[in-house]
Parts: sequence; structure tokens; C-alpha cells
Amino acid sequence: MNAVPKIPSSLTDKQFHYCPGCSHGIIHRLVAEALDFHNVRENTVGVASVGCSVLAYNYFNIDMQQAAHGRAPAVATGIKRVLPGSIVFSYQGDGDLASIGTAEIVHAAARGENITVIFVNNACYGMTGGQMAPTSLIGQVTSTTPKGRTQPEAGYPIKVTEMLSTLDGPVYLSRVSVHKPAQIRKAARSIQKAFRYQIENKGFSLVEILATCPTNWKLTPLEAVKWLENNMIPKYPLGEFKDVGV
Repeated sequence: MNAVPKIPSSLTDKQFHYCPGCSHGIIHRLVAEALDFHNVRENTVGVASVGCSVLAYNYFNIDMQQAAHGRAPAVATGIKRVLPGSIVFSYQGDGDLASIGTAEIVHAAARGENITVIFVNNACYGMTGGQMAPTSLIGQVTSTTPKGRTQPEAGYPIKVTEMLSTLDGPVYLSRVSVHKPAQIRKAARSIQKAFRYQIENKGFSLVEILATCPTNWKLTPLEAVKWLENNMIPKYPLGEFKDVGV
């Protein structure tokens, strides 16, 4: 008899508000499955950023805290230090983490805070209309770069995972994608490992997840998957960039 997929206990049964083809729904499920796998739902606090995930508290069946824009790592740090026995994670987009929240993520990583960061990179500001983000690609058309991002005007995209890998604080840094079933399975294992290292008190972990944004990319969901594969992965290669927790 085939197993019937069920909603993870770490998710509510509320319908997602995300656009068709958006990757947030997949990522939410992977995070929830990781919490169920480690049996830590009753002891977990999630910190939501400002962005498309601002309503994450509606979907995760755990204690949730809303942070000001970019400040989720700082809020997560405070919660973890006050409740050191809890499992604490932040859930952030690229416009939040890699722009207004750059200082917070860099210094949380440098300190080696024992938290887990789920970093969703869809190369644009999703919630506010698809503006250029720090991770937008050279040549990428956005609502604020209608002729494509250029280096002289906007500089180069920021590779957050590579940047953090130069620091001594992090124990685990990886970049995964959820555009194909095989990649989703790899992403699930990476997220589970990141939470396991926190459970084992090993320190700071971040999983960057390449995600699609069909609405703001002005593509169909299938076209968005191809665009991610052909454009984002060459710029943001997948893999584990640091793993000192083994």
C-alpha cells in the first residue's frame, strides 16, 4: 500500500497566500518536516522577516515572533540566549537578509550564534513589486531595472553564502534549490542537518534556497523553473560551502 502524504504537524492547515508557482510553500513544508523529523516542534521558535514570508506565523504550527525588516537574526539571537534550550530559526528573503539585514546576518554568523537561518533567494523583492534586490543578476529585468541590472549603476550581486563562509563563526553553510524533485530531496537533507547542528549545540547554520518568483519575473511557473536553472544556478552554484559540524 502506498503511503498517503500528510500535512506535517509543524504546519497548520491554513491555505498559503503565496502566488502560483512560488517556492515558499515547498520551503515551508521542508522546514516543517525537519522539525517533525527531529521531534522539536513543541520546543521551537520561528522568527519571520518582513517580505513575502511576513505571514509565516499563520502557517507554522509553532511559536512565532515577527521581527522588524532585516532584524530577524538579532531577534533570534535574543530569543536563543534567553531560552537556550529552545530551537530557534529565522526565515528570511534576499531583500530582507541581504540588504537592510546585512549587518545582522554577518554579525550573528561571526559570533557563531547557535541558530538556524533559512534564506530564500528569489533574486528580487517579492512582496513589494519585484524591485531589484542585492541578489538580482546582471542583466536581470526588474521593476526598478527595466533595462536590466548593470554593474556600473548597481554593482554586482551579493553571494551571501560565499561571503559568510569566510567567517570563523558558522559551522554549516549550504546552497540548495527546490526547482526539481531531486533538488527538493537534497534541500530537505540540508535543512535537517542545519537543525541537527543546532540541536547538538554546534553553532550557526544557514541554508540558502534558490526559489522561483513567477509573478515578478513575469514568467509562467514552468518558465520560472527553467529561468532559475539556466540563470541563477550558474551564478549561485549549489553545494555545501562549509561543514565543520561533522
